[in-house]
Amino acid sequence: MPGVAAEPRALTAALEAEPELAAGHTFLGIWIPGVNGTDWAGLHPQARSEQIFLGSEWRESFEAGRARFLAFTYTRAWRWLEETRVDAAFVTVSAPDASGKASLGTASDFTPALWARAPLKFAIVNPNMPTIASGPSIDLASCDGVIEADTPLPGYDAGALAPEFAAIACHIAGVVRDGDAVQFGLGKVQLAVLPALKAHKGLTIHSGMVSDPLLALLDGDQLAALRTGAILGGPALNARLADDPRLAMRTVRQTHFPDCFASLNGFCAINSLIEVDLFGQGNGEFVGNRQISGGGGLLDFARGAQIAPGGRAVFALVSTARNGAVSRIVPRLKSGAVTLTRSDIAIVVTEYGVAHLDGLDIDARAEALISVAAPQHRDALADEWAAMRREM
Repeated sequence: MPGVAAEPRALTAALEAEPELAAGHTFLGIWIPGVNGTDWAGLHPQARSEQIFLGSEWRESFEAGRARFLAFTYTRAWRWLEETRVDAAFVTVSAPDASGKASLGTASDFTPALWARAPLKFAIVNPNMPTIASGPSIDLASCDGVIEADTPLPGYDAGALAPEFAAIACHIAGVVRDGDAVQFGLGKVQLAVLPALKAHKGLTIHSGMVSDPLLALLDGDQLAALRTGAILGGPALNARLADDPRLAMRTVRQTHFPDCFASLNGFCAINSLIEVDLFGQGNGEFVGNRQISGGGGLLDFARGAQIAPGGRAVFALVSTARNGAVSRIVPRLKSGAVTLTRSDIAIVVTEYGVAHLDGLDIDARAEALISVAAPQHRDALADEWAAMRREM
């Protein structure tokens, strides 16, 4: 079952109306927290799911043991979909052209990994899915079933920005140079930073997903090219990009794998984290002991930035939580799971500044991270580091 903007909401409604149809089936796909709302394993007590993200949408099935969580990066997830036996595949497509070809539209990311080898193929033709000529398409004549369903496409709302994001956006804009290739993860960082890049020129966006904040860069000479696997915007963004010659819809094989980055001069991967410890390790999945997301493409893009000439892996976060009571620069990650190792993160940005970590020894890295922590937590962090250092 596809995710992002291709989530088949009509099929969800049909299975909710007749849940016995879901009994005994295992559903798999790349479903994004805050975007895709279907709990496939929750459709029936005997249904199961396999997925690479967790969120509130799937919490009940995960705790009940029906949702199987796989800690995969996007590159590993592509191989998983290439190799895993499937009995049927569904896809959401645009209205077909005169030859019967239908575009994957705003969701070209993962479906091509398994579509050709699926024994049964079902296409859901949704008139809200735009035709994008630069992306993959399917031949409806090759499908075992074609369903017509007029349902809204899923989008993404990052919500309101905290005041600290104005400073974070300004700091990141200073790291990005004219002509760079830039990647953004979904969320508040993208919402804050894209408008802050209006003074830049000739940028290439090479990203797994883009959303409505991209509208800020579509006029003028800020954007030279755009490569992405998923568009999670409203009708305005979809309409603007459908005919934009700068857009190339690509699969995960073309956006996340190591060989994609060798020619991306100045690739700047910009993402967010929940917390960073004084070793420079990053947590992007846990709040306390509870898993709320997945690693997704974070590691792929961070390591892609190491491959790209002049690349930088930039990770942003507000310095505190709980109204300043809790530092998000921490002595050690408490979750027990590490999303990014200490060799993956080159730059950490908070509202207090930019910590350049690449090439520093462990003491200088800790010092740089303490310098961008909230002032009320810096002395405690320095004391913790001194104690940790004595035990090394």
